[in-house]
Amino acid sequence: MNSFVSKQKDWWPSPAKLNLFLHILGRYDNGYHQLQSLFQMLDYGDALAFDISTDDTTIRMETPLDGVPDDDNLIVKAARLLATKTKCNKGAVISLDKRLPMGGGIGGGSSNAATTLVALNHLWNTGLSEDELAELGLSLGADVPIFVRGLTAFAGGVGEEITPAPQQEQYFLVANPNVHVSTAEVFTSPDLPRNTPAIRWEDYKFEKTWNDCQQLVANRYPEVAKLLQWLVHYAPSRMTGTGACVFATFSDYTLAEQVRAQMPEAWQSFVAKGVNRSPLLDKLEQQR
Repeated sequence: MNSFVSKQKDWWPSPAKLNLFLHILGRYDNGYHQLQSLFQMLDYGDALAFDISTDDTTIRMETPLDGVPDDDNLIVKAARLLATKTKCNKGAVISLDKRLPMGGGIGGGSSNAATTLVALNHLWNTGLSEDELAELGLSLGADVPIFVRGLTAFAGGVGEEITPAPQQEQYFLVANPNVHVSTAEVFTSPDLPRNTPAIRWEDYKFEKTWNDCQQLVANRYPEVAKLLQWLVHYAPSRMTGTGACVFATFSDYTLAEQVRAQMPEAWQSFVAKGVNRSPLLDKLEQQR
């Protein structure tokens, strides 16, 4: 199942992720939260294409996002950051095929930034290592390095301490309740739990973990609570990240699609396979 576009342009995958759990252990002096999470890569997401210029250093979107000026777009920010870091004298006009909801907790913006860094590092021949790209990505957002490295992995710290953790491949029904949850609002809330004990990665089991943000978000956004209540009748379900998307876990693709077919039309949804290696890494390997 190829879940990325294939047209005349040379499209680079920008896959979604799920946080299979999210524990908040505490808060650092700088205000960031100490987390533990398991980032599950999916075989579904956005796609980006890059028209490279060798005689013009302009970097812009061919397909701007509604209400998002290029200067505020993480894709453009990532491209400009790479150009500045490497003193690159090339440009790019960037096309985005957008499938993932913004503010859904499935990594759309962070994944777009990571794909931009990885693709342009190759297309511009700027020669940064994966570690250097991940470090660059961290300045754009805590989740960007996980997409640069492209492996299903446990994460600690603020999300930058990454340990590859292959999982048994499953299928996920991911649904969006069509509300936008502010990550900043969640992490600044006094009601957010911040004292969950750390776990050893080796001891991870889905049923023994949870999402520390879920109850807070469900209390504030009734549509998220309603979606969770609907999904849990069919399969183990949980909110991803700070929301608003919710996922249910299945061992069988057909069963996941059957449940999706029964879902109220107000909720946007898709079924994706959990993969241990990002389609972005496969694309990069094909280009070499």
